[in-house]
Amino acid sequence: MKKLIKITGVLMLMMVMVLTMAGCGGSSEEAPAEEPAETEQAEEPAAEPIGIHHAEIVIKDFGTVKVELDGDTAPITVQNFMDLANEGFYDGLTFHRIMEGFMIQGGDPNGDGTGGSEKTIKGEFSANGVNNDISHKKGVISMARAQDPDSASSQFFIVQEDSEFLDGQYAAFGHVTEGMEFVDIIAKEAKPIDDNGTIPKEEQPVIETIKIID
Repeated sequence: MKKLIKITGVLMLMMVMVLTMAGCGGSSEEAPAEEPAETEQAEEPAAEPIGIHHAEIVIKDFGTVKVELDGDTAPITVQNFMDLANEGFYDGLTFHRIMEGFMIQGGDPNGDGTGGSEKTIKGEFSANGVNNDISHKKGVISMARAQDPDSASSQFFIVQEDSEFLDGQYAAFGHVTEGMEFVDIIAKEAKPIDDNGTIPKEEQPVIETIKIID
């Protein structure tokens, strides 16, 4: 039992490290990839809430993943995601990192974890001084980032299996309401070429568009 617990802990740490090793302008935006901070910053006043919104992520050859966006818990993150979607930024981009049993990550214009939009945003999570009680359970959508806590830009990931060890380190901002089966199929069918979940460009699932419904 002790050996199993130790192995599980190592695997979790590896996944966290894998998730923060890719981003904008030379640094990679990844889901988690740095170890949890030893101490948390004092919480800052939250940005003004913007309410609950809904979006549809249309994935070519798979289907539509519907998500509810929590603009009360993570208003900066939700507004940024909606702005990019409304601009058509995500149209034609891909899911470039896929790790079955963990998450699928996309939204990088470079398709390799090194790209983003023209701006970065405040990381809305507790280790960065912002209260965010959304837990990284199956179906949660969250922002990828580099080691800088305020480096999130356009890349996001959808959690495929419960990954609460990410809580407090990444800005979760909503959850899947319909279409989680498509995320599961994508994760199952993916053939990453390394332990980082890298998918060859010609095999990356394509985001046809992200529609903001309300």
